Amino acid sequence: MARKPDPGTRDRILSVASRLFQEHGPDGVGLQQIIDECGCGKNVLYREFGSKDDLVVAYLDRCRQEGADLIEKAIRPLPEDPAGRLIAIVGAVAQRSATPGFRGCPLRNSLPSFPDAGHPARRIILDYHTARRALLRDLAEQAGARDPRALADKIMLLIDGLHASGPVLGEEGAGEAAVAFAKEAVSAAIGTAVAQQGGA
Repeated sequence: MARKPDPGTRDRILSVASRLFQEHGPDGVGLQQIIDECGCGKNVLYREFGSKDDLVVAYLDRCRQEGADLIEKAIRPLPEDPAGRLIAIVGAVAQRSATPGFRGCPLRNSLPSFPDAGHPARRIILDYHTARRALLRDLAEQAGARDPRALADKIMLLIDGLHASGPVLGEEGAGEAAVAFAKEAVSAAIGTAVAQQGGA
């Protein structure tokens, strides 16, 4: 009778792999390093994850969910305020980018490792960013922006800038400036001041 997967073992392997992948990138980590740090046998790792690709896909899916959860937590308190939601998203990313040890967006950082358009890891990365851009555009449209796509892209650029500057600037990062720029962009797009909405 086949042994059932152990959720605890799987989570432990994935947690160790996630830390290593974030520190070194998927290309910089071998399965033996993960096995050594987990203290599990190779057969156990392959039982839980059939290959390194499967493990990387699970890692990226976890990152995708964490990113989605961050956005959901930021916008939940503002159900009737799409303009405030846009600014709150930038504020949430700004706070995360100032966290000690922040290394940027793990999804975007992993993209160069998967040049094959059909690779499931690449699809997770691109699908996440496509969905995020669509959400920003929907919020911009709900807020009454004259050009929802342009406003969404400005917010995307602010988020990407925070991901890029966070690992370099750390706690002294550009979070406050990013939120201020977001407020200016939203105000200009909808023709109404939103200076008091969606603070960092």
